[in-house]
Amino acid sequence: MKESGKAARNWLDEYVEDHEVVLERSFLKLADRVERVGKVLVSALKTGHKVMVFGNGGSATQASHFAGELMGRFSKTPRVPLPAVALSSDPGIVTCVGNDFGYGALFERQIEALAKPGDIALALTTSGRSENVLRGLTMARKKRATTVALTGDAGLVGTKVEYLLDVRSASTNHIQEVHLIFLHAWCICIDKEFVRKPQ
Repeated sequence: MKESGKAARNWLDEYVEDHEVVLERSFLKLADRVERVGKVLVSALKTGHKVMVFGNGGSATQASHFAGELMGRFSKTPRVPLPAVALSSDPGIVTCVGNDFGYGALFERQIEALAKPGDIALALTTSGRSENVLRGLTMARKKRATTVALTGDAGLVGTKVEYLLDVRSASTNHIQEVHLIFLHAWCICIDKEFVRKPQ
C-alpha cells in the first residue's frame, strides 16, 4: 500500500513540477503582453465595445467561462455586466453554420455578423492550426476588430494577430492551464477598473 501511494505521489509531483516549469517560462516571456492585453480589454469595454471569444473543445469551455465572468461576475467586486459572447455556446448557431457552411466557417460567419471596429476577437487554440479559429481571426481583422490569440508554443499557423500569447509548451493540458490563468488575470484587471461605486 505504501508503494502504490508513493507511486501516485511521484506522478502527481511530476505533473505539478511540469506545470510550474511551463507557467514560469510563459510568464517570463509573456507577462508584458498579458498586462498589455488587460489594458486593451479594459479600454475596449470602457468605450462600449464587446469581447467575442472562441475556440474548440476545452478551449470552447474556457471561452464560455471567460464570457460568463464578464457578463456575470468574477469576484465579489460589484460592477456592471460587460458585453461578451462565446461563439461556440449556442447549439442552434453552431449546428446551423456547421451544417450549411461547414465547420470551418463557424467563427468566421459569426464574426462577420457581429464584429464592429474596436471590438475584441479573442481566440484560444492550443495547436494554433484550427481552421475555424484561423478563419475567425482573419475575418476579425477584416472587420477591424482587435485580435488576440492564446496558443501553445507553435503559435498561429496561417494568420497573424495583434497580440499573440504563445504558451511555452506543446502539452495541451499545460497550455490550457496557463490560458486559464491568463483569462483570470484579465478578469481581475477588469474588475478593478469597473468597480461600481456606492450611490
